Amino acid sequence: MDKSALVSIEVDRGAQILSILDQARIKISVALFVHLSEYETWRLVLAGRQLDGTPRLQDAYGLLHKALDAAGFAFQKTPPMLILPMDDPFIKALRRLYGKSNHVEGMILGSQSIGNRFVEEGYVYRIT
Repeated sequence: MDKSALVSIEVDRGAQILSILDQARIKISVALFVHLSEYETWRLVLAGRQLDGTPRLQDAYGLLHKALDAAGFAFQKTPPMLILPMDDPFIKALRRLYGKSNHVEGMILGSQSIGNRFVEEGYVYRIT
């Protein structure tokens, strides 16, 4: 499988999305750009209790898109996103491994199994 490298414009775009969500008071506990073995493209992985609180997964995606639309963030700039519940084994393992670290922003992950997923490469914004 051929995969492209994560470039700085994508890292900046992810940071911009996270900033918009913060301003919209959507609490995100875990945010990272990651290339997982089961997908051919990079994904912006997000998890937070507020997203878990929506009745359906589609509602969580709708909440994110509503905040991005309100901020004028162009839909074509939105990378593929993956919302995972806080009790997902991947999210739980990330929080157990890195949740107490003081400096996770900018941390690079790669070639490792975390929870139930294999991370080929990843860039961390937040793990709390």
